[in-house]
Amino acid sequence: MLEELVLFLLCFFLILLVYELFIVRKAKKNKGKKHPMEVKYLIAKYHLNMRKVDYPQLLQIVSLVSSFDIAFIVSVVIIVDSYLWQLLAALVLVLPVILISYHLVGVFYRKKGMTKNV
Repeated sequence: MLEELVLFLLCFFLILLVYELFIVRKAKKNKGKKHPMEVKYLIAKYHLNMRKVDYPQLLQIVSLVSSFDIAFIVSVVIIVDSYLWQLLAALVLVLPVILISYHLVGVFYRKKGMTKNV
């Protein structure tokens, strides 16, 4: 149990660091002209009003959520013994975990009134 927790935390912080260095930093330099794919998804699906949204905060939330998703999937998959089952488990988990986590982010922004009335 402790090993899985350590693996989760290491994976989470490593992915978060990579995300901050390569995705968030680049997006902040572009000042919202070219959004990361996750932000594009949130804008399209949940109609985020980018005039109301604090863009640096949105980037931080996206990096945290993506890091959590990847660390969670790795932690669950590592429990399985066979490589074939690990691959299958990862393929099955990726889409639902991402959709659920970004749905929660979209609901968060909708409740804060940061969406367009469509």
